[in-house]
Amino acid sequence: MSGTGRARAGAGALVLAMLLGGCIPHIEEPPQRYATAPREAPPPPRARDQHVSALPSSPPAWEAHPAAASARSVAASTVVVRPGDTLGRIADRAGAGVLAIARANGLAPPYAVTPGQRLTIPGGRYHVIQRGDTGIAIAQAYGVPWSDIVDANGLTPPYLLRAGWRLLIPGGGPAGAAPSSAAQRAAAFHLDVEDLVTGSEPAVAANHRPARPSKSPARVLASTTPVETPARLVGGFSWPVRGRVITAFGPGKGGVRSDGIQIAVPQGTPVLAAADGVVAYVGSSIPSLGGLVIVKHGDGYTTVYGNAKKLLVQRGQSVRRGQEIAVSGETGAATQPSLHFEIRKGRDPIDPLGKLAGSS
Repeated sequence: MSGTGRARAGAGALVLAMLLGGCIPHIEEPPQRYATAPREAPPPPRARDQHVSALPSSPPAWEAHPAAASARSVAASTVVVRPGDTLGRIADRAGAGVLAIARANGLAPPYAVTPGQRLTIPGGRYHVIQRGDTGIAIAQAYGVPWSDIVDANGLTPPYLLRAGWRLLIPGGGPAGAAPSSAAQRAAAFHLDVEDLVTGSEPAVAANHRPARPSKSPARVLASTTPVETPARLVGGFSWPVRGRVITAFGPGKGGVRSDGIQIAVPQGTPVLAAADGVVAYVGSSIPSLGGLVIVKHGDGYTTVYGNAKKLLVQRGQSVRRGQEIAVSGETGAATQPSLHFEIRKGRDPIDPLGKLAGSS
């Protein structure tokens, strides 16, 4: 089971899906003149489930490339748009982030501004995204929930970050203040499925595009290589396994909520991709879910397959509906051989039984 969905931000949608379709929004990039701050020693890797087997692969990007807590404080202010200004230029002068300013002023892409317009500059700590940074690594660096950073900046699917953008980091004291060590801040960060769905992809460098998916599980991408994901969902969803649903979606006994369904199946049952997509995560970083695969399908849809004992795919691999991606087991917190299965729309988990073909 994963964490519950959280309140969502309103205005300021990114529309980064345009990146994936070959069109980049017209937002002026801040000049690349920021020196990368010295990086603290990375936090120790999280324990892996020893009962899960997987293909040789790179470590998760947030472990291989920890972010530096190098945010700078910006005072809240109001500015007047000058002739020739773009939102990027205004953000650069203020030292703030385009996304946070757009959200604070209710601006939608392409974030057009007009001379004489008054804009609110949100005050706070701003982190300059470096190439290879992930949302998870940024959240770990500051000991702040990634979902809070998503809300503060109005991030939306597909949650791709761009190197050079500034993210508003909510909470905390003055910029640069280190209330604890990197390891202590990382320990305060609790990874959940939502984080993997929205914050596991490395930032795209300026003038670069994500890597194209590969059909082969033999390709091993570097941890910091971002991957292109589908823009559109093709077809509907099919059952990843056939078995008895032993845990329903939503609130359960003792107030515990399930963000998916638990399907009882024999040990060693093939786990099939529910729809065409691209593998976004493979591993066992969430103890309760054991062997875990996450696939992105386009239109904001993501599927999650947990408690597997064998993982058969790689991050960045394209998969087809009905393709075997894992083997079921009893890993993580599973109390019997079964599969944990979720469907998410954006950050929100939805009841899979409302989407799976043949569900009554």
